[in-house]
Amino acid sequence: MTQFESFLGTDFDGNRTDDVDDVIYGGYDHAEHRERVPGLTALLADHAAPDRERYLACLALVAWGEPVGYQSVQDVTREPKAAPWYDLVVDRKFSVDSSYGKFSEAAADGRELAEEKGSSTLRLETFRSLIRIADREYFEERLGDYLEESVVRACLPEIREVIARALRSIGSGAHYRFDLATQLVDLANSVVTVDEELAVDLITRVLHAVPGDRTLVHAVTAVHRAKGPAGKRLAELLSTMGSDKVRSLLTPHT
Repeated sequence: MTQFESFLGTDFDGNRTDDVDDVIYGGYDHAEHRERVPGLTALLADHAAPDRERYLACLALVAWGEPVGYQSVQDVTREPKAAPWYDLVVDRKFSVDSSYGKFSEAAADGRELAEEKGSSTLRLETFRSLIRIADREYFEERLGDYLEESVVRACLPEIREVIARALRSIGSGAHYRFDLATQLVDLANSVVTVDEELAVDLITRVLHAVPGDRTLVHAVTAVHRAKGPAGKRLAELLSTMGSDKVRSLLTPHT
């Protein structure tokens, strides 16, 4: 049995399995996952190991709230495309790397373990580093919806900056292999419960720059989350710009 099979190819009852996700997420209910951390840490650091195994080791360490996992994600986001596992996990719809969305999901799901292990600050910094590359990398709808309010509040400057940078890039004529505008709206949607006016301003700017139907549909989420006048203004804008589908989703807000 290889090291990888021992750490992520064996469930917590000692049975062999091909379902790595089941092992990773099973760690939430099994304190024994801590016994596998040193081995996974060594595997992640082993440049001779297969990229897939290193990626999954990192994913597990992030999901389990381990500092080494968080630090590794922060390191690779400095040069996102240089990650050893880049393009190993590819989104079927857009045919682009989607590993950063997986890391975002794992960080979100590992909240309780991070609190137990005293690594919540590193978890926050990991989200901050992921937000910073949201204008370049695809998250497969695993960023905005995975940020709890405390993370959004702490990362407001990064959210504002990444959306502004993306809009400048779009305005300059840059083209993307994935639906960046919708990803930006999803990120702005996370801001609604923290700063409704700011959220609606960010969403409105994206919609005016790239008024696609899918983007408009996703913006409806902000309307339903909003409590004040900014949400009503957004509903009116969506009703004007949107299709019958968008208007049907707005009911009873219009």
